[in-house]
Amino acid sequence: MGCFISDYTSTDSVLTSPRQLLLPDTFAVLGENGTFRTPSQLFNPTSNTPPFFQVFDESFLSLLPGSKTFVKQIAVNTSFGFAFEAPIFNAATNELFFSSVLGPPESSFTHNNRISKINMTLVEGALASGANNINIPFETLTLPDTVQITNGGTGPFRGSLLLATRGRGNLPSAVVLLNPKAPFNATVLIDNFFGRQFNSMDDIKIHPSGKIFFTDPSFGFLIMQKPAPQLPNQVYSLDPDTRLVRVVADQLQLPNGIAFNTNGKIAFVTDTGLFGPQFNVNTTGTSTIYAYDVDPETLMFNNRHVFAYVDAGIPDGIQVDTQDNVYAATADGVQIFNKKGVLIGKVFVGSNVANMAFAGPDMLLILANTSIFAASIKAKSNIIVS
Repeated sequence: MGCFISDYTSTDSVLTSPRQLLLPDTFAVLGENGTFRTPSQLFNPTSNTPPFFQVFDESFLSLLPGSKTFVKQIAVNTSFGFAFEAPIFNAATNELFFSSVLGPPESSFTHNNRISKINMTLVEGALASGANNINIPFETLTLPDTVQITNGGTGPFRGSLLLATRGRGNLPSAVVLLNPKAPFNATVLIDNFFGRQFNSMDDIKIHPSGKIFFTDPSFGFLIMQKPAPQLPNQVYSLDPDTRLVRVVADQLQLPNGIAFNTNGKIAFVTDTGLFGPQFNVNTTGTSTIYAYDVDPETLMFNNRHVFAYVDAGIPDGIQVDTQDNVYAATADGVQIFNKKGVLIGKVFVGSNVANMAFAGPDMLLILANTSIFAASIKAKSNIIVS
């Protein structure tokens, strides 16, 4: 039978956060007089104040560092959505890079979004001090015009940040290498499919083979940032040396996040058909993480099957740790699934999260639009870095 784990108190300098144990048998039957939630309501049956951890399977406890467990806001700016997508941890400088919100007015037909960075040394010091109110400043970069509405990010790849840009107006979507140091110069790897513009590149990852993979939905058109799409919504591979680009998966409504398991034999792609024109919500649309077998020779995606369906909003950006747990950014925070697709826990922040990234081992950074949260997770990213 489920129970609630109360708030911890600790003599350690890092403040702790509550863990809420919610085993499935405690809410499996609500009854004829039960209170059922609507799709826009978040699942928080005990009305705990975010942020906190929800535990749906006791195996999730192995990812939480006992009395040192915490989830805390580390940066906030309510003037605009500064922290939304493309999180990349650059260990060489101990900095996290990220892009601002992808919708208007920040990102539009006529306005580019912004890339910023935050100093993790300052974050680590503030957390170690036990400060209650942390707000580490972030620095916004000055970028070349070839970087237009950054949506996806990974790496570093060969020393550079690897970006998937949406483009805007007639400025094309592109895969871009960005120098993480001033003057932040950029190199475009590809901006067309045999002469045709991509729709609006979304997420991007590096396969263990060294090939680059990215999703290309039509979000830019849906929110009037780009002209009508010229291609189906698909997933592509890119050889960074020859620049050969290939379609590896299709028949998706709105492919969004992408990731691989640790050995590269399984690909995960989120399909977010929940959204329609102008982002009107269709609650019967897909909000699903699909898994594919990756062909060892061609790297094509085969044998698609459902890995998981999220209960809050959409699975936006996804990340995988070295134990092959899958982390999905959703409308209530970060949902964590084991390698079998079972929801084992959530970092519940009570608001929409578009993406997250590990900043070294045991630290998950969560982009929540006008805030960044840090959560203690005993795991390490499996992202390929070169």
